[in-house]
Amino acid sequence: MRRLDRYMLREFLQPFLYGVAVFTSLFVGGDLLFRIAGLMTEYGASLWAVSKIFVLALPRIIVYTFPMSVLLGALMAIVRLSSSSELIVMRAAGQSFARLVTPIIWAALVISLVNIVFNEYVVPAANTAYERTLQEEIKGNMRPQQTQTHIVLKRVVDDDIRYLLYANRYDPDTETLQHITIQEFRDNELVRVENAPQASWRDGKWYMKNGTVYDLDGGEGVQRMLRFEEQVLPFTDTPAQVGTRKKSADQMTIRELRHEIQAYQAAYADTSKLEVELHRRFSLPLASLVFAVLGTPLGIQRQRSSSSVGFGLCVLVIFVYYALMMLTGTLGEGGVLPPMVAVWIPNLTALGIGIWLHWRVK
Repeated sequence: MRRLDRYMLREFLQPFLYGVAVFTSLFVGGDLLFRIAGLMTEYGASLWAVSKIFVLALPRIIVYTFPMSVLLGALMAIVRLSSSSELIVMRAAGQSFARLVTPIIWAALVISLVNIVFNEYVVPAANTAYERTLQEEIKGNMRPQQTQTHIVLKRVVDDDIRYLLYANRYDPDTETLQHITIQEFRDNELVRVENAPQASWRDGKWYMKNGTVYDLDGGEGVQRMLRFEEQVLPFTDTPAQVGTRKKSADQMTIRELRHEIQAYQAAYADTSKLEVELHRRFSLPLASLVFAVLGTPLGIQRQRSSSSVGFGLCVLVIFVYYALMMLTGTLGEGGVLPPMVAVWIPNLTALGIGIWLHWRVK
């Protein structure tokens, strides 16, 4: 690695790490600590329990603070070099601006990829453990068991999905699943679909009633259709397990989200919220790369200025970006915009502005 590249990376990494600490502290102090204080006063949560809650809440915060910190690092690095006229010297020596910021862009790409992996393997597990700790250790399962909607059950053998069940509603009082759709797979290919208005728990098994079976012929359509009065479901989940199987979208991995969307689509249920979450698993981490492209030309100063100007500009960009992300995300969940379009609008907008600013600098 060239000495100049190492120098640029050092200028970027110092404010980046500072940003991770500052933005994470802001999230913790502005929301998490108040929630923990409320749990201690309302439920008498122990110090050990709230300590677990604190640690388990950090991964989801870090996913948001990484892009912010990349923007701060990129912008502040160029602000410092520009205000001290080092940028002018580097360009006078024959280095183009695009070449100078290449190490920062590559670093942001690596951070984005790490954030995608972190968001896939760490965050869902931490969110699940957070919810379990909250309900079991702090609230003591105080919530009464209520009717649940959009139940999805899976049967997986050797990492291959065999059965996928969607139930529109689960009633714990009568132990019934209502409006059921089951998909059967062989070698990851859909071979059978079964529909039934209801399934009841009896003698340790789930029994579907008055349903229809559609045998599919390798994706070429329905080969035959059969009706049945009663049939046993290929699932061993008890009613107690069904009541606790349901995960929120932020507790699922990308693969689980795709299975959930597939189950919803088979039953013609609305998948907008799940699709928004699925695309956000990629768009939010990749915001680090987008912010690097946007932040580097924003940091160029035509006159000497203090670092506070760069920090203020960083906060303004972050506010506009996340406000736009929340707005378009809501429109995507509500079906006003296609989920993929809604989620990627903020990134594409910021990337477009960043490319235009780079063109102006050139």
